[in-house]
Amino acid sequence: MNNDYLARAKKQIPDPQILSVVAAKRAKQLALGKARPMVKCDSKQILDVALLEIAEGLLSYEFVTPGENKAASEDTVEVTEKENQE
Repeated sequence: MNNDYLARAKKQIPDPQILSVVAAKRAKQLALGKARPMVKCDSKQILDVALLEIAEGLLSYEFVTPGENKAASEDTVEVTEKENQE
C-alpha cells in the first residue's frame, strides 16, 4: 500500500473505518471488473488505485439500510463514481 496515497485519501475521508470500507469496496469493484480505474496509477495494486481515486475526490459513498439493498448480504456502504462536473 502506498502511504502517500493513503495520506491523501485521509484528507478526503478522515474517518479510518469509513475510509477502509470505501477503499476495500472500490478495490473489490475493480478486481471483479465491475468498474474501470478512473486514474492513471504508477502502482499495479488495486488498493492503491482505489486510494488514489478517493484522494482525487472521484468517488462518493453513502450509507444504506439493509432493507434498501437488493440483496441482504450486501454491505451497508454503497460506493459510486461521482458524476462528471464539467
